[in-house]
Amino acid sequence: MVLGLFETRLDLPRHVPAGDGRATLLAQLLPPDPAPAPPDPAPLPLAPAAPPPALPEIAPLPAELGEPAILGSAPPQAAEPVEAGAAGDAETVAAIPQAAPEPAPAPPLPAPPLPASPPAPPPAAALPELRRYTVDMPPPARITLDVARTDADGTEWSGEALLAWQLNQDTYRIQVEAGIRVVFTRVNLVVLNSEGAVAVTGFAPIRMTEKRRGRSLTATHFDWSGNRITFSGSQATYPLLPGAQDKASVPLQLSAIARGDPRQLTSDIDIMVGEDRDASVYRFQLVGQEQIDTKLGRLQTWHLTRPPKPGSYKSRLDIWLAPQHGWYPVRIRNTESSGAVTTQTVNNIELSHSGT
Repeated sequence: MVLGLFETRLDLPRHVPAGDGRATLLAQLLPPDPAPAPPDPAPLPLAPAAPPPALPEIAPLPAELGEPAILGSAPPQAAEPVEAGAAGDAETVAAIPQAAPEPAPAPPLPAPPLPASPPAPPPAAALPELRRYTVDMPPPARITLDVARTDADGTEWSGEALLAWQLNQDTYRIQVEAGIRVVFTRVNLVVLNSEGAVAVTGFAPIRMTEKRRGRSLTATHFDWSGNRITFSGSQATYPLLPGAQDKASVPLQLSAIARGDPRQLTSDIDIMVGEDRDASVYRFQLVGQEQIDTKLGRLQTWHLTRPPKPGSYKSRLDIWLAPQHGWYPVRIRNTESSGAVTTQTVNNIELSHSGT
């Protein structure tokens, strides 16, 4: 039995007796003695906790790769296979290289900031709403006026001025000249020429030219279809408001408003005026009714004034209208910011045809 047991366990060739080759062998297999349990391995000393490794630097992503490479790190080595019989060997287990931990996923890159949308354009400045006036065009006339000028240094001058206009159905022409007498000659200080249309709002200038002594001729253009005022003397452009005037037509426009309804003069009169380089809204205020002395006698007048306007014009303009003379302007005074004063007072009114 013992021999048969070893033959079975050691795979030795079995003994077969001679004869017919058949033999009966009875054997009882007993379980082997259990092997003693290996002693418990000694506890491994705990290693001090290492500080967390610094995050690796991420290299730029190559175009042909799907994952970024990690700079300064070696590729992880595959762990050697462990035989089943060495599972209980503590030293062998400790010597087995551990697989490198998978690197932590790189934090997502911040999304690039969206381009800032361009700021909304500021809202366009609202155009001033000017009053609409009832007008009655004054009949064509030729008015001559005496000129008295006092310079800022006190020097006095005298001369003559002309205000004349013609009406031709739906168009008009205005001429203004103002000069002084020097010895035996007359020197024009300013010459204005205005031409345009006659509209329901009164005079509607289209072009005005201005020539001052010692300066070049300038032109102001009123583009009614394009609603703008332009100038030959500057690049400025202004919106063209209903009832806009030029410097030559302003006194006659006030006359047309007074003829339309004198009660309109009791409140401020706002008129947009295009000059030689810019435009602004003239605000005329009623000073009151006054009597003035002229070569035509003492006249009852309505005195209007346009005081200086900070940031716009610095001079003061005063106009006197005579109701008994068709509300024509019979005195015009300009007080400059320097202190110089020029006063024009009527000495003759010549009507082209009858009318009041």
